[in-house]
Amino acid sequence: MVRSRSYLTLIAAALFAFPAISMAQAAAGATDTQTRIAALEQAVKDAQAATASAQSAGDNGWMLICSALVLLMTGPGLALFYGGLVRKKNILATMMQSFAMMVMVTIIWAIVGYSLAFGHGNSFIGGFEHLFLRGVGLTPNADYAATIPEQTFMVYQLMFAIITPALICGAFAERMKFSAMAIFLSLWSIVVYSPMAHMVWGVGGLLNALGTQVPSLDFAGGTVVHITSGVSALVCALYMGKRVGYPQTAMPPHSLVLSFIGACLLWVGWFGFNAGSALAANGLATSAFVNTHFATATAALGWTIFEWFHNGKPTALGAISGAVAGLVAITPASGFVQPMSALLIGLLAGFVCSFMVFKVKNLFGYDDSLDAFGVHGAGGTLGALLTGILATSVINPIFGKGVPTGAIEGHWAQLGRQAIGVGIAWGLSIVGTLVLLFIVDKTVGLRVSREDEITGLDLSQHGEEGYTLD
Repeated sequence: MVRSRSYLTLIAAALFAFPAISMAQAAAGATDTQTRIAALEQAVKDAQAATASAQSAGDNGWMLICSALVLLMTGPGLALFYGGLVRKKNILATMMQSFAMMVMVTIIWAIVGYSLAFGHGNSFIGGFEHLFLRGVGLTPNADYAATIPEQTFMVYQLMFAIITPALICGAFAERMKFSAMAIFLSLWSIVVYSPMAHMVWGVGGLLNALGTQVPSLDFAGGTVVHITSGVSALVCALYMGKRVGYPQTAMPPHSLVLSFIGACLLWVGWFGFNAGSALAANGLATSAFVNTHFATATAALGWTIFEWFHNGKPTALGAISGAVAGLVAITPASGFVQPMSALLIGLLAGFVCSFMVFKVKNLFGYDDSLDAFGVHGAGGTLGALLTGILATSVINPIFGKGVPTGAIEGHWAQLGRQAIGVGIAWGLSIVGTLVLLFIVDKTVGLRVSREDEITGLDLSQHGEEGYTLD
């Protein structure tokens, strides 16, 4: 009887204990589940952070490479291209002009140029918030590029600021003092380039495609780089007058081999110029890369065909000049059009720019020594206007997904906006260049003496020769 009662007591105790045990097990299970969920959430966060870090590292690596490619365009690309096109007695002076821009614009950009172009200001120019690169560090500036350090963005844009004034040198080649060139182009980079860069690419800029004022499409510098440099080149050629003996004396290029190498380096470097303007290693960079290559090929073909009919022979100079014209014309459109449109832009650039060089220059008789206006001014203008026609939201829905971008999609108003952007670039370039030329001319003088020009700028300006054949 006693044993039976003990059994009953144990059974009762077990029955009473079971819920407590079950609750304890349930609580332990819930804690384990919560721990697993928390661990899973942390793993997701870690994966997202790793992905973001990898994207940032990839984008930054790509942009640093593109920065180097764009610098390659100035030296050695442009230096060799222009250097081979002048007479032997001027090769060092011509190459030195490109090198001087690499040195001087870098310093100006660090002190004030970047701030005027990309600092917060008004519709026409930035402010002084980044004077001496204050606040330009290793964290991204979301206003421009969210995945790369602002210093990377700054140095990439610097390479554009370097090559733009260097392009102008082609118009006054073989006749401007080195001192005058250094002062004029340094001032030009502040007075003309920085305001134009701010208007097109800067936050709050008048022509910024993401703004609300006059959204103008310029992916990589059709207005900012090529129209400003090309139109300024024409103003320089007209202001300074012709070289001694031009056009009666033949002045052929002294080394097309050097120019050929320079043109090929420009072609390669231009991938950094255009594809890099996506500011990330993404599909848009691929599109700009492909468009750049396609347009260059058809422009070289177009120029060659025009020259073949005009002169009876296809020349190496014509082919490489056409390639550069295609690179210029596709620049504003490279991140907005499809590959077949790029082929068309290049072909038209080859025809139009060769017509400007062979027909228009001879008709008006100006001495644009290396055809800076015929290629960059005309090609940049053509490319900017064609961008307004051929841009498509399929490639770059910059105005919003499904919103028409260019006239080809029915948005004809964009062509008008492009024309306004072109007009502003022309106006700023003409007025700014004329004022600066006048100031420099009245202070240090622009042009070398007749004797120095006949001797050559290598000896008269630098006291050395490009070739010693003894």
